Amino acid sequence: MTPKSLAATLMAGALVLSGLTASSAAATHKPRLPEKNATSVGFGGAVSSVDPDATKIGLSVLRRGGNAVDAAVATAAALGVTEPYSAGIGGGGYFVYYDAKTRKVSTIDGRETAPATMPRDAFINPATGAPYRFTPELVTSGVSVGVPGTLATWNSALKQWGSLSLRKALKPAAELADRGFVVDATFRSQTLDNKARFAAIVPTAKLFLPNGDAPVVGSVFKNKELAKTYELIGKKGPSAFYTGPLAQEMENVVKAPPKTAGTTLPVMPGYLTTADLAKYKVIDRAPTKVRYNGLDVYGMAPSSSGGTTVGEALNILTPWKLSKQSTPQALHTYLEASALAFADRGAYVGDPAYVDVPTKELLSAGFGRERSCLIDPDTAAMKPVKPGSPDGSYAPCAAGVATADRPDSKGLSTTHLVAADKWGNVVSYTLTIEQTGGSGITVPGRGFLLNNELTDFSAVYDPADPNRIEPGKRPRSSMSPTIVLRHGKPFLALGSPGGSTIITTVLQTLTNRLDRGMSLPQAVAAPRASQRNTANVTAEPPFIEKYGAALAPYKHTLVPSGDAFTSAAEIGAVAALEVLPGGGYLAAAEPTRRGGGSAGTVHEIWAR
Repeated sequence: MTPKSLAATLMAGALVLSGLTASSAAATHKPRLPEKNATSVGFGGAVSSVDPDATKIGLSVLRRGGNAVDAAVATAAALGVTEPYSAGIGGGGYFVYYDAKTRKVSTIDGRETAPATMPRDAFINPATGAPYRFTPELVTSGVSVGVPGTLATWNSALKQWGSLSLRKALKPAAELADRGFVVDATFRSQTLDNKARFAAIVPTAKLFLPNGDAPVVGSVFKNKELAKTYELIGKKGPSAFYTGPLAQEMENVVKAPPKTAGTTLPVMPGYLTTADLAKYKVIDRAPTKVRYNGLDVYGMAPSSSGGTTVGEALNILTPWKLSKQSTPQALHTYLEASALAFADRGAYVGDPAYVDVPTKELLSAGFGRERSCLIDPDTAAMKPVKPGSPDGSYAPCAAGVATADRPDSKGLSTTHLVAADKWGNVVSYTLTIEQTGGSGITVPGRGFLLNNELTDFSAVYDPADPNRIEPGKRPRSSMSPTIVLRHGKPFLALGSPGGSTIITTVLQTLTNRLDRGMSLPQAVAAPRASQRNTANVTAEPPFIEKYGAALAPYKHTLVPSGDAFTSAAEIGAVAALEVLPGGGYLAAAEPTRRGGGSAGTVHEIWAR
């Protein structure tokens, strides 16, 4: 028997043993959802994201010799295909990178900016003098659309640290958009959650509501418009996006959103222009850094509030030594530290080009200790607590200073990915179009949604508010891509979506792993609660069920998570990785949140 015939015999035998002949396989073939593993252990590199197709593309880039930056950009571009309601070239984000050669952490601020002509009262209804409602007026409108920064972020990262051209990095995602992906329950439910507003806008309804309904689970969703857009950008570079016909089309659709006949949604026009697009630039910023449990924790500096708020909270927690506390005590301390850090976030953090942000003092150990002493070990403080005074002069305790209580951002979508390569380079990258579905406005014929990031500004202009609306300004973000180093080398990388709950999700995951004895997969999967300096603690129902009784003596008021914008009651969707002794990787994604994420390693030893 020849080797070829032997192989054929073995294949036939395998099909018989599986109960599936070649003819029956062909007869029953239909699209199947790709396999997901929430945890993967291996070597040679790792990728974790919320989507299996995106993770697979990132791993394929690594296997072909690409580095972590190449894989991160390719994965992000794929998420623009399969997670179009969370991220894409119509949005922005923050890119954190560890370079194994220089042993340096660098960051890119790719946050959206307010158009140059945006007035201070853009969110005020002239008929009433009061702010427009968050939904539907502001979210689903051109008013909410900021100048996108995602594509510029990809280009900058590749030019500084990548080995692939932008064209090659976009090619796998373009092919995915062209051939399509299998619709899962999360994609369908997110579409249905947005059905009313998607139906109100002609190009969005055409793309995402074919025949008037959300794509059904198990069907193949193709976005050939986005495939062509990626191909165009690959050929001509970022200038094809920020100038020329596509830029003009973005201005047109923002200034005159094409509403469906008979819609009752206002879908107000906005301020984005081709001049705004042509002037957009990403910013290379120094990362935030704090020392915690002998580790160096790096994050994103303002315009994001993620690095300062996570970092300050860790400094507040340091004197309490959570690892020595009981579970209820540790959770109480975590919640109180988060409230204190959020008070300072609201008072001081904004775009540093417009606001004098005391970043160094917010992250100082002295300020952290001063704030830490305000935690009562036995009972929750009355919320909201007052912000402190990051002035460089720190007493053992301080009462805080008065400030206005301002509503926080409401965006709950976004996505996060991590990537690492065989050389030890690591990326932690959070990107977004803000609300699930962004502004709801699709650029006609181009296949992508525009963001509603400007709703992250405070609705009412207040000269004392660091997050007040100003032309050209970057709205304060909560995105918290994080890299943790041990002895100067990567140990952990993580991040999450979730609006302002991103900060608490990252903080809780870190304390779960570093203080509470959990493995990284356990830390990611654990039920979550979020205290953002409000009277109530937003908590996932499993958290309330597991810890509600134990936390009752501390007088925290736990209320179930979930809101009017989504059908889920989840907080966050972490993607993370850990560097193992010997140079291996443990990649971790959500086992159930958002339908479960997807983690993989280049040379996989174990997965589940």
